[in-house]
Amino acid sequence: MDERLSNNRPVIGSNRPATTSLGTKDHVNPATGKVQAVVHICGPAEIDAAASAAIAGQRAWYDMGGAGRRDALLRLADLVERHGDELVHMAALEVGTPVSTSSAALALSWIRYYAGWADKIEGTVSEPIGARGLAYAKHEPIGVIGVIIPWNGPLVAISMTVILALAAGNAVVLKPPTQTPFVAIRFGELALEAGIPAGALNVVPGDGAAGEALVAHPVIGKVSFTGGDSVARSVMHTASEHLKPVALELGGKSANLVFADADLDTAAQMAATCSLIPLSGQGCVLPTRVYAHTTIFDDLVERIAAQAKAFPMGDPLSPSTIIGPVIHEGAAQRIMGVIERAKSESGGQLVAGGKRGQGDLAAGAYVEPTVFAGVAHDSHVAREEVFGPVLSIIRFADDAEAVAMANDSRFGLGAYLHTRDLARAHIVAGQLQAGCVAINGMLPMAPNLPFGGYKQSGFGREGGRPGLEEFMQIKQVMLHLP
Repeated sequence: MDERLSNNRPVIGSNRPATTSLGTKDHVNPATGKVQAVVHICGPAEIDAAASAAIAGQRAWYDMGGAGRRDALLRLADLVERHGDELVHMAALEVGTPVSTSSAALALSWIRYYAGWADKIEGTVSEPIGARGLAYAKHEPIGVIGVIIPWNGPLVAISMTVILALAAGNAVVLKPPTQTPFVAIRFGELALEAGIPAGALNVVPGDGAAGEALVAHPVIGKVSFTGGDSVARSVMHTASEHLKPVALELGGKSANLVFADADLDTAAQMAATCSLIPLSGQGCVLPTRVYAHTTIFDDLVERIAAQAKAFPMGDPLSPSTIIGPVIHEGAAQRIMGVIERAKSESGGQLVAGGKRGQGDLAAGAYVEPTVFAGVAHDSHVAREEVFGPVLSIIRFADDAEAVAMANDSRFGLGAYLHTRDLARAHIVAGQLQAGCVAINGMLPMAPNLPFGGYKQSGFGREGGRPGLEEFMQIKQVMLHLP
């Protein structure tokens, strides 16, 4: 057992229960395949207790006023920065994210950005049509928000959801999965240390039973869910029975269009590193399908394959490691199934990877960075989200074909294109059916930019003022004058 992960009891108000209603489970290190901790599993009982704590916590949090909430969030950011190495280390143990590719910097930018919004919430004033008087509209918090985050990047996921809800004046009941409870629980501890009132942020690790109870609970005014579309359907179904709003940030199969006039050094590096390295390919907005113009196709494939073969794979705690394991053995086996199917069905050529980790890595959930070239646009590997280090490269003949294939997807989270032609860049960006488009580079996930999807990649936005307003409601007040 790893002593650094031993204090993983839920955070419910000011309580840290030593036992939970659904017992415990072993937590397996994805890099070693060995048990490293025992995780407490929360269920409906803990969700109910957290919701009750959140009622009082929200009142205390709101009564601090905008300036008080701002200062508390800034103190939280300082604590996250101070404990950044600890949080990165925890993520390496629970997710397998290499310490060399991880930091608290992105999360810190979101926390500090939304701390700045906490004292700047304002409304509008108008003269009502057909009446003598004064009307104003004010933004108010919803109350208690239920937040369900995925396992692939807990610290960033918390900063892109929980912090927005807190900045708007809400309390939060946060449910991380039991696969990755450690960073979330530590974040809850730091929130209390920062002076955020007990109950304003509750952390209750759980799985299906806890999620169902959270969505259905009458205290929860809105649900923010980040994850896969199959679970999202269940969340929407339960929420609909209670007429409860939801915000969904779901999966993606982001197209990356490389035109003949692109800077191939930049395009190849971006295609390889941004699809295979972050979270070992387990990210929703990664550019996992490349469409390359036929005139530069072979050159681009050669460059991408060479980079993929050179990425060091190993212990996520080693500073020389670039590629870590995927989340668990079941995921590794599923990804290998996708790779084997692509070998026989996609019509493409395996140009890099395609195997499990060897030698010392054989006991862990390792999958080599894998690249297929020349696959059919309608093949399974080119259309479905793999959520692993697998990249597909597809040919196109002209701009219209590239855009048509990019849009021929049920997903619409992100899209990318590489060109030196300014007119083409703006025209194609306007044609792509995605909530976020980046030209000649990767999406920065900056906190001041609205992030969210089209089609089955979800709805709602994180980032900027739209992200804050996801967790607020508008009240109209009318004053009649004599």
